This record gives sequence, structure tokens and C-alpha cells, in this order.
Amino acid sequence: MNLPTRQLTLGQSRLAYDDTGGTGPLLVCMPGMGDLRSEYRALRPLLQQAGHRVVTLDVRGHGESSAQWPGYSARDVGRDALTLIEHLGAGPAVVLGNSFAAGSALWAAHEAPAQVRGVVLLGPIVRDVPAPWYAKAALALGFAGPWRVAFWMAYWNSLFPLRKPADHAQARAALAANLREAGRMAALRHMVSLSKADTEALVARSRVPALVVMGSRDPDFPDATAEAHWLGQALRTEPLIVPGAGHYPHLEAPEQVAPAVLAFIASLR
Repeated sequence: MNLPTRQLTLGQSRLAYDDTGGTGPLLVCMPGMGDLRSEYRALRPLLQQAGHRVVTLDVRGHGESSAQWPGYSARDVGRDALTLIEHLGAGPAVVLGNSFAAGSALWAAHEAPAQVRGVVLLGPIVRDVPAPWYAKAALALGFAGPWRVAFWMAYWNSLFPLRKPADHAQARAALAANLREAGRMAALRHMVSLSKADTEALVARSRVPALVVMGSRDPDFPDATAEAHWLGQALRTEPLIVPGAGHYPHLEAPEQVAPAVLAFIASLR
């Protein structure tokens, strides 16, 4: 079900989000860089059916949010989540973040612990992953020319090794169309270039209850299972490893991820 887009104005820019409404506990869901809030389309109805108010947000630079912002860091995006929670007047919330936005969820909890009850980190990238020189060269070349959208879409398409959703083709077309809009690829390229050293330093200091969910074949890591266990140990939680899944376990295997998310939320009460 498509929900109407709502807008929250912040200075000269705006954040786009949708809201299932209701009086249930608030969940704020943030997609990773280079994707849209629709990446929660398989998980959202399962959370809503369990009685939760689910809000999904297009992170700055992406989707229907403004393309141009003064900053694009994980901390900036975490502050956007807090601003939205305050705007809705329905906190505290559980914040879900995929990929780099997992770091944003941690930053939100760090900066306003009274507003964040817990965080769910999906395919989390919270530290810099060493890459060989040729991978860095390929990345620079991929963003350098008119093929940049095709380059990103080829990478994005590789992140679903277990199974692609039934509506994968439509989602791919919508994402490619969005990235062709003015300023979108510039925002994405800026996000990709940022170091995550500040977020990695935050991990050891984090005290928010957390659930880590990782696909065992997430291609963003040399060893995704090892990464999940490192982060789980740092956050004092047992990670959920989804066998065979990639960077979007909540899209590839929502039937496995949703019960774990709901059990985690229930434990916070």
C-alpha cells in the first residue's frame, strides 16, 4: 500500500516521509544511501499489523527529500530522525537504519537517549571497510561519467543474492529515475566519500539497546558474519544472521526479520 508523502521543512530543505498513523509505539525507519524509503515495503506491513505506528523517511539527498543539504553525514541523518520524532510528538521511538543509516540510528540514540528506546541495525555499515586500490579506482571511475546511474544500479542489483522481491523491477526503475534527478548523484557521491571513523568511535560508547541483523552473504563485507559478531559484541547483543541474504535482509527475508524485530521491541517494555 502506497502512503501519501508528507513533508517536514528544515531551513531551506525538506524531509519527505510517510506515516501509517495510529496510536501504537512509534518506529522510524531510515534507508541506506543510494536507496529510497520504499525499501521497507516488505517489513512495514508486518510491523503495522503488530500494532506499531511505522514512519519511513527518505534520507537527505534521496527520494522525495531535498537533494541539496549543508551536510550528509550519518550524524546529520540521525539528527533528522530526532527532528522528525519531535515533530510527530509521538516519541520515544525505536529507530531502524539500513547500511550507513544504521550509524545514524546510533547517533540519534547518542544525542537524545530519552527519545530513542532502541535501535535496529539492518546490514549495518558503521566503520570503514578496507578496500584494495583497484576497488577504489573502480568506484572513482564509476562516479566519474554519464554512466554513474547505471554504475550504481548494477552495484545495487548485486545486493540481493538470496532472492529479489517480486516487485524488484519496479523498485529498480523508481530508484534509477530518482537518481537521475538533479543533485541526487552528487549527494550520493558525497555520502560514499565520507569516513565512518566517528561512527566507529561511537559504537564502543553506545548504551542503547540494539538488534543487529546481517545477511550472511552481504557483499559489502569480506566476511559479513564476522562483522555482525564484532558489532554485536561491541553493542552487547546477539546478532541475527540471515543465511544467504545480502545487504537487505528485511527485503529478502522479511518473514525471518520481522519476528526478531518485534521480539526485540517487546523486550524494551
